[in-house]
Amino acid sequence: MNSLLKLLICVPFLLISCATVSTIKPEAPTFLKGEDPKPANTQWKLVQNMSDEFEGDKVDENKWQISGQGWIGRAPGLFLAENVNVVDGSLQITTNVLPKKIIKKGQEYTYGGGYVGSRKGRTYGYYECEMKANKTFMSSTFWMINDRKDASGCDQRTTELDIQECVGEIVNEAEWMKNFDQRMNSNTHSRDIPKGCDYKKGSNKGGSSTSGKVYDDFHVYGVWWKSKDEILFFLDGKFQVKVKPPADFDIEMYLRLVVETYNWNKAPEDGGMTGSKADRTTIYNWVRSWKLVKN
Repeated sequence: MNSLLKLLICVPFLLISCATVSTIKPEAPTFLKGEDPKPANTQWKLVQNMSDEFEGDKVDENKWQISGQGWIGRAPGLFLAENVNVVDGSLQITTNVLPKKIIKKGQEYTYGGGYVGSRKGRTYGYYECEMKANKTFMSSTFWMINDRKDASGCDQRTTELDIQECVGEIVNEAEWMKNFDQRMNSNTHSRDIPKGCDYKKGSNKGGSSTSGKVYDDFHVYGVWWKSKDEILFFLDGKFQVKVKPPADFDIEMYLRLVVETYNWNKAPEDGGMTGSKADRTTIYNWVRSWKLVKN
């Protein structure tokens, strides 16, 4: 719960402890009236270990890993744990220019980003966050991916579910990038297919307009991972599009909240980091994961 909402709740009831108010948890995902797709005789149940209202003063590292989990970032953007903070009831990932370039794994890094990854994973369910993007050429994202490390056989393939990936400043004149700063850009990816496994490599995409720049305001980005071949995307509680993944999405995936550099949206000539700290920060007010249970 963000700090403004807490204040609005607490002011009329000064005799009630705000600490008590902060324990209130949502009862269902964010849907507009008539948009909840759950089947009859079912209800949504919050998955606590993949949800967070960010009410403390630091990242809950029992739920989230903030050092990249073996991925240090796509050059020239390096993931830095110090760029990830919990402030005023929100998770904030701030971009910056490094004081001096850093060489890691043979790559040159000149910018700082941030990575937050869930320690727990799931398959089918509803996943959502309330996010406002930063204004830089670096990304603001909310997505899911499986972990091949402990998999075996054909499950060593990669499945990736991008709920939202966007940038605040477009530095690429390609037609497909034209509105990347004012859209919910969603994808389903299948790749790294082990030899002899009958899965298709490819990407099937969705998307919709945010009716303004992604950094102008907060939006709720959601996805119902309904089954191995049905993915439904929602924006601000309203259904947008259904996508069939290129291969079965039936492997456990983990949440990712990442601010990184894209090799197809390179830094502008002025360095791309001339704005204020607020302009350079992606803010997540909350992240929630839900599973369907029978009544």
